Amino acid sequence: MKKMNTLAILVATSLAMLGAASAAQAGEIKGKVSVQGLKSAEHIAVYVDEIPGKAFPAPAQHVLIDQLKMAFIPKVTVVLKGTTVDFLNSDPVGHNVYWPSMSGNKKLSHNLGTWPKGEKKAYQFNDLGVAPLLCNVHPEMNGYVVVVGTPYFAVTGKDGSFTIKDVPAGTYTLKTWSEDGKPTSQSITVGAGAAEVALTVKK
Repeated sequence: MKKMNTLAILVATSLAMLGAASAAQAGEIKGKVSVQGLKSAEHIAVYVDEIPGKAFPAPAQHVLIDQLKMAFIPKVTVVLKGTTVDFLNSDPVGHNVYWPSMSGNKKLSHNLGTWPKGEKKAYQFNDLGVAPLLCNVHPEMNGYVVVVGTPYFAVTGKDGSFTIKDVPAGTYTLKTWSEDGKPTSQSITVGAGAAEVALTVKK
């Protein structure tokens, strides 16, 4: 019995060491997006395109997009494929949510309907691409859901800066998407610590 207990402890210790080593190999991607011909470097999606041979299960936790003061908040939301998004109406008027396509594919259009203040509706995004969010009650409102294939993504702040955390070590393609700019891609190698990157998005 004592030998079995000792063996169990050794196995548990080895697994813990392997887990720690794996965690130590994870790093982060830090960078800044500069723009040419665009009004702002804010609200630009930056994401690791894919990790060959690895699939990611849909997260159990929902993501929230609010409709407040006649705007979608946040304006740009990036989610992993399979994520369920809750659309909340926080305005004292009825709001609608629909998207006419997913990255131009009109077959993937959807209309969630219209609902009053305090209520929300959920939708699971199972197709990669960009859903341009609109409200048929208030045509001035717009937002975007960017559906990607990995959980390693970020949206730039006002100065164009971003951080993507807990990225496993390896070499990947880093991509961007923005409302008015052309998509960009750049190879990046991640190790322990931070990988610095500078990206430029053009009109």
